[in-house]
Amino acid sequence: MTEPALTGPSAAELGPAAGLAGRFPLTPNPEPASESRHREVMAKLAFGVDFTDHMARATWSEERGWHGHRTEAYGPLTLDPAAAVLHYGQEVFEGLKAYRHADGSVWTFRPGFNASRLRASARRLALPELPDEDFVASLASLVAADERWVPSDAGSSLYLRPFMYASESFLGVRPAKEVEYLLIASPVGPYFPDGFQPVSIWVTDRYSRAALGGLGAAKTGGNYAASLLPQQEAAAKGFAQVCFLDAATSTALEELGGMNVFVVDADGSLRTPAITGTILEGGTRSAILDLLRSSGRTVSEGTILLEDLRAQIASGQVTEVFACGTAAVITPIGRLAGEGWDAVVGDGQPGPVTTGLYQELTDVQYGRRPDTRDWMYQLA
Repeated sequence: MTEPALTGPSAAELGPAAGLAGRFPLTPNPEPASESRHREVMAKLAFGVDFTDHMARATWSEERGWHGHRTEAYGPLTLDPAAAVLHYGQEVFEGLKAYRHADGSVWTFRPGFNASRLRASARRLALPELPDEDFVASLASLVAADERWVPSDAGSSLYLRPFMYASESFLGVRPAKEVEYLLIASPVGPYFPDGFQPVSIWVTDRYSRAALGGLGAAKTGGNYAASLLPQQEAAAKGFAQVCFLDAATSTALEELGGMNVFVVDADGSLRTPAITGTILEGGTRSAILDLLRSSGRTVSEGTILLEDLRAQIASGQVTEVFACGTAAVITPIGRLAGEGWDAVVGDGQPGPVTTGLYQELTDVQYGRRPDTRDWMYQLA
C-alpha cells in the first residue's frame, strides 16, 4: 500500500526569516574561526568535515515541553554515559542546504517539507515533534549568525544538519523524558568529488535496509548504520553506492543508502519505487515528480523488479537510471551490478532526461530560473 505523501508549509506560509530568527536568540561565539582558517575551509569545501561558528538548539522535557531555544557557539556536547540515545538509538535527523544566489542573498529549498519529515520521523521514534516554525526559525537564526560560511562557488552550499536525540540518563526501554534538538552547518562542495558524473552501483541481495513496519520511512541513524557494511563491501569492489532490494522477497528495487532511484524508459516515461513504508520519502524525489508531471511526462510510482530491469536495460527499453537526494541532488547511474551480473545503462553517460532534470532543479535552487512553485525560502 502506498503511503500518503508528506506535506508541509510552503515558503510563503512560513513568514519572513528575520522575524522567525528571534525565536533562537544569539549568544555570539567569543572565539570564532580566524579569517585565515575561514579562507582555508572555504577553499577546500570537503563534504561534512568542517563546521561553522555556531549551532542552534532547544531542549524538551516531559514537564516543560520545548524550551531554552538559543543559538550559541559550536562545540562539544556534554552527554551522560547513561543517555538513552547511546543505548536505544532514539534519534532522528534531517538534511537540507542553504544556497548563495548571484545577488548575494541566501535561500533554502522546501524547508517546510524537511520540517514535516522531521516531525514524521520523531513520531515513529516516539520523540516529541518540533513545530514547523521552530524548525525553520533555527535555520534562519543559524544562517544569520554564520552567513559568511555560505559559499558562492559553483555547486557549493551550506549543508544544514538538524537532529534530535534522547538525552535523558536512564537505562530502561521507554521513550525518553528529556530530548535535545540541535542544528549544525557545514560549508560543502559536491557530494561526489567528480560532480555530475555517472556512478556505479552495487545491487545487494544479501542485506536489507528496512522491512514493512520498521523504520524505513524515518530518517534515523540506525538505517544508515545498517547500510555501512554493505557500502564498505561495495566500495571494495569498486562501486560508489549500494542499492537495496525489498526485505520480503529481495526482488524489487527500493533505494540507495541515502538516495531514491528513478528509471527512464526509451519512450520518455519514468518510474520510481512507491513509498510503501520501507523507503524514505525524499524532498528531491517529490520535487522531481512535480517537475515531470507538470511538463507532461508520464511518471509512475510502483514496483520495479530487478529481473525485469536487467532485461529492459539489455533490450534498450531502459535508457537512463538516476538517483536523487539532498546531498547530491541528482546523480546519473552508468552501471548496475550484482552477484553474477553486470549491466551498463545506455551508453554509460548521463542521459538527456537526467541532465535536464538536474539542470532545471539546480537552476531553481541557485536562483538561475524563476521559482514558480514557492519552493525557495529566503534565509538572508
